[in-house]
Amino acid sequence: MGSSSRNEAETVNLIIVGLLLIGLSTLIYCSSTLGDTNTKGDKTNTNALLLVNASQDEGSTRKIPQSLFGVSFEEINHAGVGGLWGELVSNRGFESGGRHSPSIIDPWSTIGNYSLVKVSTDLSSCFNRNPVALRMEVVCDTSSCPAGGVGVYNPGYWGMNIEKGKTYKLVVYIRSLNPINVTVSLTDSTGVQTLATVNIIANDVSNWKKMEVVLEAKVTNHNSRLQLTTNRKGVIWFDQVSLMPMDTYKGHGYRNDLFKMVADLKPGFIRFPGGSYVEGNYLRNAYWWKDTVGPWEERSGHFNDIWSYWNDDGLGYFEFLQLAEDLGASPIWVLNSGFSHQEAIDTSNITPFVQDALDGIEFARGDSNSTWGSIRADMGHIEPFNLKHVAIGNQDCQMPHYRANYLKFYDAIKKAYPDIKVISNCDGSSTQLDHPADLYDYHVYVNARTMFSMAHKFDLTSRIGPKAFVSEYAVVNDGGSGNLLAALAEAGFLIGIEKNSDIVDMASNAPLFLNANNKGFVPDAIVFDSYRAYGTPSYWMQRFFSVSNGATLLHSDLQSNSSDSLMASTILYQNPVDKNNYIRVKVLNYGSNQVNMKIAIKGLDTSLIDYSKSSKAVLSSTNVMDENSFQNPTKVSVVQSLIKKRRNDMNVMFTWFRRVSNQATKEAKSPS
Repeated sequence: MGSSSRNEAETVNLIIVGLLLIGLSTLIYCSSTLGDTNTKGDKTNTNALLLVNASQDEGSTRKIPQSLFGVSFEEINHAGVGGLWGELVSNRGFESGGRHSPSIIDPWSTIGNYSLVKVSTDLSSCFNRNPVALRMEVVCDTSSCPAGGVGVYNPGYWGMNIEKGKTYKLVVYIRSLNPINVTVSLTDSTGVQTLATVNIIANDVSNWKKMEVVLEAKVTNHNSRLQLTTNRKGVIWFDQVSLMPMDTYKGHGYRNDLFKMVADLKPGFIRFPGGSYVEGNYLRNAYWWKDTVGPWEERSGHFNDIWSYWNDDGLGYFEFLQLAEDLGASPIWVLNSGFSHQEAIDTSNITPFVQDALDGIEFARGDSNSTWGSIRADMGHIEPFNLKHVAIGNQDCQMPHYRANYLKFYDAIKKAYPDIKVISNCDGSSTQLDHPADLYDYHVYVNARTMFSMAHKFDLTSRIGPKAFVSEYAVVNDGGSGNLLAALAEAGFLIGIEKNSDIVDMASNAPLFLNANNKGFVPDAIVFDSYRAYGTPSYWMQRFFSVSNGATLLHSDLQSNSSDSLMASTILYQNPVDKNNYIRVKVLNYGSNQVNMKIAIKGLDTSLIDYSKSSKAVLSSTNVMDENSFQNPTKVSVVQSLIKKRRNDMNVMFTWFRRVSNQATKEAKSPS
């Protein structure tokens, strides 16, 4: 951005990003030395100088991969079921006990005692893949049933969020030998207050019939339930009961507020569906994509035995691909390589697994006339999805037969789809892989001090061979439920990844979501319940990197007498909205001393800086162990302000400091 590479009339905007900043001085000028940062009479401050080369001379810049920072989605912590996926009914097909009868109908419960209504299950459903149906025998009649009738109710996932003025679509399959008059109601958790109601009246439902009604809420209640009641004597069968808000994102089924929080990260990719969820504790409970496509009523669902809850598979393979497209992110499909946590398929028997993977790729990318591509087209997406990456397994490198199994997948995929990048589970950061791969998967779950030190993990990694995919990283043990300390340590790690983005191709934090009612793996990026959501400090930290994808990394040199605790990086990017160019400086102080810092940018005419559009953003709190909560969702969050030009020296003053408690170094077990 010196005169040789930049039009003099073009302006640039400056963004200073600080992580737990309380004191930093920023001076933009052409050159400086560390000695210039000394503060007269100040014996306690650490002095630092960041020299940034914005000239774009050869060797001073590097293009950052377009998909460097993304997200990793796993069905853990009720992330999708009762979370991102908008379905409000839990166990909608009564199949959570398996495809046999009697089956578990929880959390469905009866309205009325056993002398009035008798509820059981049988195998009379019209759907072959999920044959269980609910049989409700009403013993009372219009004269003996209580007011409001008898029936069943479903509280959803820890209560349904029903909001005044919004509409909800109910789909239910019904059969009865007699005419029916079923009242569909949305009520409070006790069934006393009615939020919305409509009646389903039919004279002939002797064969299974699909019924659809729309309910408009007259009252808001965040802990609601769905009721199906009647006061007519006889037997009614119910199956596949679904209640969806009609305002999901683009009508695609995703909960709007949670979708937006992910979208605000501007992820370059989304990895799905896990994680250990892909493998299952046993293969019979692993994620098998073919069971998750086609009409939702015909999906068999499965027990998520890794994280111990039932999944109706409404959020299936198609919906993950659609989610990636809606986010503008590249889909990264993790497929089962023949392993569960308890089982290993011998290479001699791996062929069906390989074919399943090829079929899955055809579903995503095949022509609409192909066997599996036609099913995708029937689901409403005629054009292929942009699937370019597949990961062969999850954390399976040490499993018996992994390398032999992997090669079967690799050879078959490359033969059919040579452009697809194949990701190995084996770590190639320290030694070269002994098998072909485009990328290798790397997971890290450690305490904060260790995570910060791993900023240099890839400094010495060979630049020859496959690149790294850091698909799961997180601070654990001293990260609490997601505190500022964890976010700062992870920021240091990401600055290191940004600087090593010539060998690290992609990186994502995990897990992404936590339903607050599900005390699962912590910490996570986004915490939610039926109607609220907030970002942990790690979430807000990740947003600092949201514009790095596809940006230009500028060479910078940090000079400090406390270099072990300071980190910084600088990028140049164009905002796609206002088309302006921005220099973004990220600075992290992980030490215990106050710091006085100056930032010197050479190769840039300072008169080109538009201070009216330049800003600083600060992530801070009063204590590094602070966490966000529903009561105080922005206790730790980003505070932005404009950078104002002061006199002719353009001196911008702000200070920073943080304290880190001593923590023992201890590795933690990965959640997936």
